[in-house]
Amino acid sequence: MNSLTQINFLPLDEVKIKQILEDAKQRVEDHYLEFTGTILPHEAWALFQAGLAVIVDVRTSEERKFVGYVENTVHIPWAIGTALDRNPFFTQQLEHLVGKDKLILLLCRSGKRSAAAANVALNAGFERVYNIEQGFEGDLNESLQRGTFNGWRFHQLPWRQE
Repeated sequence: MNSLTQINFLPLDEVKIKQILEDAKQRVEDHYLEFTGTILPHEAWALFQAGLAVIVDVRTSEERKFVGYVENTVHIPWAIGTALDRNPFFTQQLEHLVGKDKLILLLCRSGKRSAAAANVALNAGFERVYNIEQGFEGDLNESLQRGTFNGWRFHQLPWRQE
């Protein structure tokens, strides 16, 4: 078991929460990205576990089914159909299923689609929407494989597979 999962993140005090969100905003500014912030996987888990944030999985249904998913998350695909076109109803579904007043953490495979979704959501008026950096499977390694050095599963955070 990874040391991150052995840490008891509860309770998160106001100072810790503020620091997580400030760090997330700084990561975005450091990379000139255009959304609220980027949360690390263990920070996302801590906020989610404490009931302070909603995780929205933006991957396809097939990815969730065959690769795995985080339980009790909201699923709103960023891309739909066989051509994987951008879901034109993404922000409407996000508002309907989650609401603009919640702290929203977006999760995809590597953090790229969720970053794009965070940008669109911010421009649609979601002021507390963050990307989960590294995504569910993480970045590609030299052999073009995922899950070997970062990502939700690599950090051994809780997930399920059908």
